[in-house]
Amino acid sequence: MSIELNQITTLFLAVILLLIGSVLVKRVQFLSRFCIPAPVVGGLLFALIIVLVRQTGITITMDTSLQGLFMLTFFTTVGLGASFKLVKLGGKLLLIYWIACGFLALFQSVIGISLASVFGLDPLLGVMFGAVSMEGGHGAATAFGGTIEELGIESALSIGLAAATFGLIAGGLVGGPTVKYLITKHKLKATEPKQENEIAATSEHVQDSSSMKLNSQTFMVQILIITFCMAIGSYLGELFSTATGFVLPNYVGAMFVAVITRNVIDHFNKNTVDMKSISFIGDVTLGLFLSMALMSIKLWEVTALALPMFVIVFVQVVFVVLLGIFVLFRLFGKDYDAAVMVGGFAGHGLGATPNAMANMSAITEKYGPSRKAFLIVPIVGAFLIDVFAMPIIITSINLLQ
Repeated sequence: MSIELNQITTLFLAVILLLIGSVLVKRVQFLSRFCIPAPVVGGLLFALIIVLVRQTGITITMDTSLQGLFMLTFFTTVGLGASFKLVKLGGKLLLIYWIACGFLALFQSVIGISLASVFGLDPLLGVMFGAVSMEGGHGAATAFGGTIEELGIESALSIGLAAATFGLIAGGLVGGPTVKYLITKHKLKATEPKQENEIAATSEHVQDSSSMKLNSQTFMVQILIITFCMAIGSYLGELFSTATGFVLPNYVGAMFVAVITRNVIDHFNKNTVDMKSISFIGDVTLGLFLSMALMSIKLWEVTALALPMFVIVFVQVVFVVLLGIFVLFRLFGKDYDAAVMVGGFAGHGLGATPNAMANMSAITEKYGPSRKAFLIVPIVGAFLIDVFAMPIIITSINLLQ
């Protein structure tokens, strides 16, 4: 027996699962502690149900064609958040942190591809075990998983999402202990006065949002900017791929067009782009495209590669911890702020920016504030990181296809 869900029903189900995931994240301490995204929770829960239903001989197929639109929109909003004046605001330390993230993306790809070869797996699956699912998280795993499956590698999306989930949990587990070790060993102390809310204290810099009044007209201006970047970026991506034979997904083209568009607009009128609206649109589209991706994941395809996946993710975790303790702590200044930034780096280097923020919040709540860390880590982790990571991932895919 086969049950087919059309496009609208699939969207409806994705919204329900997103809301269920939100409720579970709020009520289950483990999920909230490790910042597990709501669409991951809801989507994986449904994927497990699909596995059980499959045992009865019933198959459920879904029309997830809208997933591509939501994915394209999300990556465009990421690009629109990349204001170069924020880079200037963070100064030299932000640049060092940014380069470190690029270095991590490169070596995560090397580790993933190398160990995949050791296990006799296709090197393109190694790409999914690298920066795609680690530093890129569920968003990049969904995006590039689909791209790699189009190149003939089955189950790339499912494997990438599974690896991203384990990486997310690991990022929340190792950040705090790593920073505690650095603070204890080097006898570090916070030098800033205690803030009532560390995140709120730096939000005015991190959000970089204009104070325009939101109405239907200003909101439609943001939609206009987003769709313009999506349209131009999609065409440029197709033209580039046709001219060079180099695979460039349309969402990557749209993201880089958005980066250019944002900074050109800011040059003439810095209040045109309303980041509150852009972030809201990005959050909604991210939730929906992840929900669709996770609810359609084929878990039975992941079980055969469980051992290689655990080993490779474990090596990635060890690498990030050792990199933070022996290299990054020194590069970041060998002080308390540097230690807190290492905790943030572990959070989004293995999972996502919310992981980084949760790690740093737990650390600063116990040991004292670090406004420098709360300024730099979210700026790089939220969008600047993709400027380095995307070219590395795309180049890896094209060299190995």
